[in-house]
Amino acid sequence: MAKNNYSSETIENNPDFNYWQANLDFTGTRKLQGSHELVEFRAKSMHRIWMNDLMVPYESHWHSALEIIMPIENYYEVIVGDTLYHLEPDEILIIPPGDIHEILMPPPVGIRFVYMMNITSISKLRSFSGIQPILSSPLYLTAETYPRIYDDIYNILLQIRSEYFNENEFAELTIQSLLLNMFVKLGENRSQEKDLFSKSRPAKQHEYIQRFNAALEYIDTNYAEDITLEYLADQIGFSKHHFSRLFKQYTDYNFSDYLCIRRIKAAEDLLGDTSYSITEVALNSGFSSISTFNRIFKQRKGITPSEYRKKHSARSS
Repeated sequence: MAKNNYSSETIENNPDFNYWQANLDFTGTRKLQGSHELVEFRAKSMHRIWMNDLMVPYESHWHSALEIIMPIENYYEVIVGDTLYHLEPDEILIIPPGDIHEILMPPPVGIRFVYMMNITSISKLRSFSGIQPILSSPLYLTAETYPRIYDDIYNILLQIRSEYFNENEFAELTIQSLLLNMFVKLGENRSQEKDLFSKSRPAKQHEYIQRFNAALEYIDTNYAEDITLEYLADQIGFSKHHFSRLFKQYTDYNFSDYLCIRRIKAAEDLLGDTSYSITEVALNSGFSSISTFNRIFKQRKGITPSEYRKKHSARSS
């Protein structure tokens, strides 16, 4: 499937866009603190979009920006965690903030667009907590994997690209609104696919979604505290067993696993900052002891926190 008619020649000679002018403010130097890349967004913007034709690999790194990769000519390969994603033209990979990833050696010829999006302000919106489970792992979007919304997401990303490279007067606001629309599409698609709370009346389904979004928002704000299933169930008005069953249905994770994933993600961020000791990372991420942190982190990531910090700091150096 080839939706675009881009080539190296049409990209360089396209009269509608100047793919280089829009990024002339870039200093030309990547900023790394260990494995943590400090993304340099465009001046007075929360975004940076590249038309990328570089034939070089990109070492293991992470950043606080949401990254979206769209090849348009030839394939592109990305490793996120332990998973290899082989992207063909027009396929889309959305990499959540904080996920360690690396770019493998690209083919001799190829073009892709790389979107670096700061979603900090969007993620603070109350209803965004319901999107967090979707961003617990990378999203590989094709017409086959997301048949309901692939065309919509593809066209949204084309519109974002057009706004960015045309440097329209209200581009920043338009891009933010398009990103919000993209997240809404992803959230609605998840609800339709999973048929959430299908045994309840529509009004009750809506109520349940609101209550569980509130639960996710509480976890996202208080993951470093001692949160128990019983306490959170009581806070949103469910029995322990009813809450446990519906939480799994809503997030695809049981409560303890979801809380653990959130704490591990927080720990990954903190491990990129060497000013924190491993013990401080553990406590600030919500783990009660260094031994528990080491054990769970190794179970989830395959290496200890110290090895994680050493491995990725060394590779980025």
